[in-house]
Amino acid sequence: MVVPPLLRAVIMGPPGSGKGTVSARIIKHFGVKHLSSGDLLRDNMQKKTEVGILAKSYIDQGQLIPDDIMTRLMLSELKGLDQYNWLLDGFPRTVAQAEALDKTCQIDTVIDLDVPFETIKSRLTARWIHPASGRVYNLEFSPPKVQGTDDITGEPLVQRDDDKPETVTKRLQAYDAQTKPVLEYYRRPEAPSLGWLSFKGVFLH
Repeated sequence: MVVPPLLRAVIMGPPGSGKGTVSARIIKHFGVKHLSSGDLLRDNMQKKTEVGILAKSYIDQGQLIPDDIMTRLMLSELKGLDQYNWLLDGFPRTVAQAEALDKTCQIDTVIDLDVPFETIKSRLTARWIHPASGRVYNLEFSPPKVQGTDDITGEPLVQRDDDKPETVTKRLQAYDAQTKPVLEYYRRPEAPSLGWLSFKGVFLH
């Protein structure tokens, strides 16, 4: 019996472009493992690990996490997924991270979400969450029934530090400077042949 090759995919797009929504659809329909750098970082920050505390100091300043920290964190997680199809969300974010990933495994599919920054800014700054459950509300598209409170528990909603307007602007500028070159890295003539899917617009549901 011929064993089909394992899927090695990355999804790329600015913060708030809908990577989580698209990833959830792919996981549901194709049964792949999903590894989100954002989820992994938030888990570490919540647990106040050494990496989590360090990462929070960069995020609070609207900066991306240094390459060596992100690479070590993500590649460590990938070691446990070598027998599975997987989708990376939020990694690699720099060419250096992409090069480090290439040394470990060969990416075969890139999913690119191409969304205008102004659209993202208005969406992200309207986003509020219920910390205990992770439920997300958007004041424009999916507001809570009662402003400022969770529909299920009635508990107060909060705005993540990285969704505040000044931080969003810094994150988008950092993405433009550091992550757009990763797309060019995967498009370079000498790169291995890749499957390429490109979408325009914000994915909300």
